[in-house]
Amino acid sequence: MIFSRFISIDNWKKWLWIIVRFTLIIGLSFVILFPILQKISTAVKHQNDLYSPIVVWIPQNFTLDNFINAIKIMDYWETLLNTFTLSATTTILTAISCAFAGYGFARLKFKGSNLLFAGVILTILVPPTTILIPIYLNLKDFNLMGIVPLFTGGKSINLLNTYWPFILTSLTANSLKAGLYIFIFRQFFRGVPKEVEEAAYIDGAGVGKTFIRIMLPNAVPAIVTTLLFSFVWQWNDSFYTTTYLTSSKVMSTQLSSLPYNLAIELSGGDASKADPFYLSMVQDTGILLAILPLIIIYLFVQRYFVESIERTGIVG
Repeated sequence: MIFSRFISIDNWKKWLWIIVRFTLIIGLSFVILFPILQKISTAVKHQNDLYSPIVVWIPQNFTLDNFINAIKIMDYWETLLNTFTLSATTTILTAISCAFAGYGFARLKFKGSNLLFAGVILTILVPPTTILIPIYLNLKDFNLMGIVPLFTGGKSINLLNTYWPFILTSLTANSLKAGLYIFIFRQFFRGVPKEVEEAAYIDGAGVGKTFIRIMLPNAVPAIVTTLLFSFVWQWNDSFYTTTYLTSSKVMSTQLSSLPYNLAIELSGGDASKADPFYLSMVQDTGILLAILPLIIIYLFVQRYFVESIERTGIVG
């Protein structure tokens, strides 16, 4: 009797945990999928369905006009190529620079290393808006501590509206979320046995050769994690992108100007005459087009992404 009672209590706890876990999964899935499903429903609606009281999710008049207008106004294919180029370039440079920095903090102890690493952690905690103005001014009048004017006739150069702000910050491990990537690499390299490096040193390898030939091949999980995070965050970034690039055709700038440009085209130059609800509909379609490449990429790399996250967490 007593034994069966304990079994029933254990079964009750087991089923309770299953129900709680199932409820949490359903809730999180709803939060993630609801905006995407809503945008898909909106993208295939006709303008007349906006004012139909019986249309909620399934439109009465299916149309692809929203996609056509969004692709045309955004100059989608050129914008897609530019965004991919920018994201891929910054992702590769960020992974390289953060791997060097993470290895240095993990293995190369020097005076003030702990203080510098505290500064890295601080970059994760401090909002980027707090240092936006000095960064913007430095990029607007870039002189590299007085070196650039020596080659430009005493004038500084303006790096805004170019890719150089992203390239320079990526090369110096100061790009978007770089502090987190340095932390990931540091934790991973700290988990690698020191005997591996000592064996390389005995064979005559230096620090650089050991890092490139021994440590990097073992850091594939951390590299994959950093590459995926960096690419997705750079693709979706609107804060730095709209600050540094105001005239270049990338997803963030094109999405922000999509309603206005569409209103100008539809109303013959007077944006105030355009239907704001229809402009919002086309903008939702543009957002769907912007995230579509990421969804396609995730379908192919989700297994590697989950494995890299798991292995990075275990080693770290």
